[in-house]
Amino acid sequence: MQEEKKGHFIETIITEDVENNKNDGQVCTRFPPEPNGFLHIGHAKSICLNYNMAEKFNGKCNLRFDDSNPAKEKQIYIDSIMANVKWLGFDVNTPLFASDYFQRLYEFAIELIKKGKAYVCSLPPDQIREYRGTLTEPGKNSPFRDRPVEENLELFDQMKQGVFDEGQHTLRAKIDMSSPNINLRDPIIYRVKKAAHPRTGTTWDIYPMYDFTHCLSDALEGITHSLCSLEFEDHRPLYDWIIEQLDTPCHPQQIEFARMNINYTVLSKRKLQRLVEEGHVDGWDDPRLHTLEGMKRRGYTPASIRNFCDVIGVSKKESRIDMGLLESCLRDDLNEQAPRVMGILNPLKVTIENYPDDQTETLDAVNHPKKEEMGKRQITFSKELYIEQTDFMEDPPKKFFRLGPGREVRLRYAYFITCKDVVKDENGKVIELICTYDPETRGGNAPDGRKVKGTIHWVNARDCVDATVNLYDRLFLDEDPEKDQDFVDNLNPDSLVTLDHCKLETSLGQAEPEKVYQFERMGYFCRDTKSLDNLVFNRTVTLRDTWAKVGGKK
Repeated sequence: MQEEKKGHFIETIITEDVENNKNDGQVCTRFPPEPNGFLHIGHAKSICLNYNMAEKFNGKCNLRFDDSNPAKEKQIYIDSIMANVKWLGFDVNTPLFASDYFQRLYEFAIELIKKGKAYVCSLPPDQIREYRGTLTEPGKNSPFRDRPVEENLELFDQMKQGVFDEGQHTLRAKIDMSSPNINLRDPIIYRVKKAAHPRTGTTWDIYPMYDFTHCLSDALEGITHSLCSLEFEDHRPLYDWIIEQLDTPCHPQQIEFARMNINYTVLSKRKLQRLVEEGHVDGWDDPRLHTLEGMKRRGYTPASIRNFCDVIGVSKKESRIDMGLLESCLRDDLNEQAPRVMGILNPLKVTIENYPDDQTETLDAVNHPKKEEMGKRQITFSKELYIEQTDFMEDPPKKFFRLGPGREVRLRYAYFITCKDVVKDENGKVIELICTYDPETRGGNAPDGRKVKGTIHWVNARDCVDATVNLYDRLFLDEDPEKDQDFVDNLNPDSLVTLDHCKLETSLGQAEPEKVYQFERMGYFCRDTKSLDNLVFNRTVTLRDTWAKVGGKK
């Protein structure tokens, strides 16, 4: 009997909570993105974790946008995030927004002021930072820390009414300026921000800070387990402190896990933005980026990403994951579902001199060698073909089993052909092969039983389609792009190679965007979604990992 896979530490915690009837045995999680950018593969880990935990324990998971910073938030991010969560295979239901709670959060702030747990501070931003102290030195109290409650209430109301400029006043929680945890040194919980909000417009001139918004939004939604990355571990005491001071519907439990780090890439939103803004990549959906938009455009499947997140697991320890594992999960999925076709990336003309000039015949080709249910397709064969340039050598070594002068090979699904002559241009470059075919070998077998060691793919030159193919590779040369250097100095100059005038099977002229095909012997490819006026394919992944462990070279 196969041993059941052991759950991770978060699953263990939730299991114990349910068994002990904590939260009445209910489980409610949430995925809380800030709508100030596009999601990346690291977010996918959090999405899968939160939704899977809710599903496993018959609970629910909320998609909640923590939209408390109007200066950086855009509707395009909200739309993209919702689409990405749905694309990954999870139900977004009705999305929630922290902005829906702005009035309630404001009332919570009033409650803190009345309890003497918050005060309006009039220090300018640079002095707030100075007073905060350092990791080795305690902070010092603001001279406004002991303002009377009534004065704080009046000033906070004036902040709300738009009386003050940005930075003139802030509302700070009154905790402990000598705490070894800097997050507890009277953190700012409200600031003046005179910017229109995508959902509330100009209703508010003050906005709550993330730490204040997040924990209270969790509490208002009845979240039982607030799962977040390790960077928020030092924020947990503040999370708990805020909820403990207020009369909230519940007290969610914050649990931290290690964020995702993958070699040969960067996942920091700030670093991704720099790559985009400085023009190192072609936008947030560049297929070399591990944003979900970029991965979708490159041909990654939701199942491969979900499987990858499952394989790497959940832990408390930070680690760097091998890019090869992600690509392996992708290959495993595509190998099962991608239909096979033939495409020539670097074409070499082949003329079969003994084939009738005016004849074209139809051959059967399987769409998947191991899945009969995927059926067959028809391909055409004529006197003129294209093969890969690398499938011919004029002076082949002993273990080269493809085409060479006087050599015979099998054309996939077609005939045996033999190279008789080589045509070169004025520079000595081979531009055409003159071959003969054996009409008795249709389908790839010789009636006399003779064997050939090489089988190559091809397309019919008379009806193939012309296409551009983008060959994508890892964006950085070193597995740790930031090691001892500015990460942009480590960019791989060959991360994108564009090939024009590739020759593909006729059917690919009508290929659906994002549908992935295996170009036999060449890799997996999908039609580019941003170039639909032209026939452009992106290489999703090679058939095997060809990236060397040392030096990042092939």
